Amino acid sequence: MHHSLLSLLLALGLSGCAAKSLSTTPTPTGTARPAASTPAASAANRGEDSRSNSDEEAEALAAAPIYFTLDSATLTPDAQDRLERLARALRQRPDSRVTVSGHTCELGTTEYNLALGQRRADIVRTYLVRLGVEPKRIGVVSYGEERPAEEGSVEKNRRAEFSFRLSEQAQAGAR
Repeated sequence: MHHSLLSLLLALGLSGCAAKSLSTTPTPTGTARPAASTPAASAANRGEDSRSNSDEEAEALAAAPIYFTLDSATLTPDAQDRLERLARALRQRPDSRVTVSGHTCELGTTEYNLALGQRRADIVRTYLVRLGVEPKRIGVVSYGEERPAEEGSVEKNRRAEFSFRLSEQAQAGAR
């Protein structure tokens, strides 16, 4: 069980980022942009087999955050690809749970940054649910600017991070 969780965490960290939005994600001007395809369709179009992911890939996906641009909760194409792989890994491990934490850089007020961090975590959760991960398995939290990845690096602080646990671990911690 611990090896599976470690594998999932490592697989989540090896992917990068770019720029594309969900159909329901507002642009900075407040208008919605249509997505080129649904998350499931884009994975199907690539002909991917859900059993082709290795534990190493799951571990890599878990280690790296998803980055956002200034004042944005829009998922990039690379972020969407990473979330598709993460969703496959989560579906293959039904006992696992994930918490998505939304973060911002220090620009803006504390209240604004907490709200933006929440929007970032929520959009990641929404995307994972669209990809077939049960909503009850995904928690969200916003830290705003309070937990920087790197002091003074606004680009690295605009992110969503993942923490994972198995249901047995969550139940043991609640006792």
